[in-house]
Amino acid sequence: MRHTLRLPFRLLTIARVLRRHDALSAVEALGIYPTLIALLRRVGGRTGSGRPGQKLARALTELGPSFIKFGQFLATRADLIGEQMAADLSELQDRLPAFSFEEARDILESELGRPLDDLFDHFEQKPISAASIAQVHFAITREEDPEIESREVAVKVLRPGIESAFERDLQLFYYLAYLVERTQPRLRRFKPVEVVGLFEETVRTEMDLRMEAAAASELGENFEGDPDYQVPAVDWERTARRVMTQSRLSGIRLDDRQALLAAGHDLTEVLRKASAIFFNQVFRDGFFHGDQHPGNMFVTADGGIGAVDFGIMGRLDHRTRTFLADMLLATLARDYRRLAQVQVDAGYLPPGQSMDLYAQALRAVCEPIFGRPLARISFARLLGQLFRLTESFNLSVQPQLVLLQKNMLMAEGVSRHLDPSLNIWVLAEPLITDWMRAHRGPQARVRDAGQSMIEGLERLPATLAQMESIVQQAAVGGLRLHPETVAAFTDAKRQAAGIRRAMLLAALALLLAAGALLL
Repeated sequence: MRHTLRLPFRLLTIARVLRRHDALSAVEALGIYPTLIALLRRVGGRTGSGRPGQKLARALTELGPSFIKFGQFLATRADLIGEQMAADLSELQDRLPAFSFEEARDILESELGRPLDDLFDHFEQKPISAASIAQVHFAITREEDPEIESREVAVKVLRPGIESAFERDLQLFYYLAYLVERTQPRLRRFKPVEVVGLFEETVRTEMDLRMEAAAASELGENFEGDPDYQVPAVDWERTARRVMTQSRLSGIRLDDRQALLAAGHDLTEVLRKASAIFFNQVFRDGFFHGDQHPGNMFVTADGGIGAVDFGIMGRLDHRTRTFLADMLLATLARDYRRLAQVQVDAGYLPPGQSMDLYAQALRAVCEPIFGRPLARISFARLLGQLFRLTESFNLSVQPQLVLLQKNMLMAEGVSRHLDPSLNIWVLAEPLITDWMRAHRGPQARVRDAGQSMIEGLERLPATLAQMESIVQQAAVGGLRLHPETVAAFTDAKRQAAGIRRAMLLAALALLLAAGALLL
């Protein structure tokens, strides 16, 4: 790790800001520089109020864009900082003073290689929002082809100098992470250097607006033809690394209950659509919007739901989605040993931990939940409590699952605000049932077995070729093998055609069985 002479002075500045907001407890918990922290606590008066997470959020806002983004990133890691602090940091307001129209125009023209007036008939000089990474302006496109109509668009422009500021602060974050790993053995299991690495990857992706445009494009394709979900179309002609242009989306904020009622929207129907959209993103596609707070979600005039801001996205592979489904089934059945076994199979419970004791801990967490009315059950909080068992049992949890849990919490919060009598996940029950039947039922098991056999057939020629190569090397003296081993390889090659025929017949039988089950 390369250090610079500026690091100590930067650390001192940060400590003073934390002290001013009475947020030093966050640093005290890390156990680094205890003498400096103790000294700062003795100097000056405390001005902070509220919970520790709220104080830290105010301090991070004062420290600037990189720290705001880091605070938002930590808000997705309740497994690291606890649910209350994560909830407080999730309220971190990513609002900064806007940069000038002249700076925005210079970036636009430099990135797109054309004068602003050639690209837009109208460009609003005052942005509609200004955040730590970028700000957004409304505009109307100028089309060279007279037969193409101009379109209303939203143009996101990267904040000037944000890349260099991020690089400077990133060095500091890595330095602190290395320091924590060296001096605090109890915190090593949280892998602070790895956490900073994931943060770096996340922010670098956010700072390349082409990546956000690509995420929006993929999400839009996943919901193509679905009238209930609208993703703004990307204008690739007016998109580059520091500029992204999308069609303009208008509507009522998803959490504005009074405005939705005044516009004549059926709140139950709105929530039904929202639950189906969330389910389809997570289970059907394994690609979900990672920052679905109400400010990024709108109800359009026709009753559909629209989304913006695709800088943070989550992915779940098919295996993880299957484990989630199995965990949900086991939880609903109150089969805690099965729930523990699923997590062992997923590799979440490390070797040496007692599965029986873990199953008992799962029962202690889940049983109090089931005594409540259905509308009051929070599956997101239940998932969060399961994650909190990580400290006791030294489990490893995928960051994507924590991101999913954060989004579930936001969805439940909006749902209860719109209609406290409804549970948003119950509305998605038919979809969940169908998905589980398709992916965990007998048909799916037959299909998966057939797929595994087909994959084995596809690998067979390469396997046999490797075996033949080994035999040839042995023949020229490159390897010394026992004569019986050479004979076995030769027999395997001779019998390859018979093996392929047998496996094809077995695959055909499996396909026929699958067809019979589906009828």
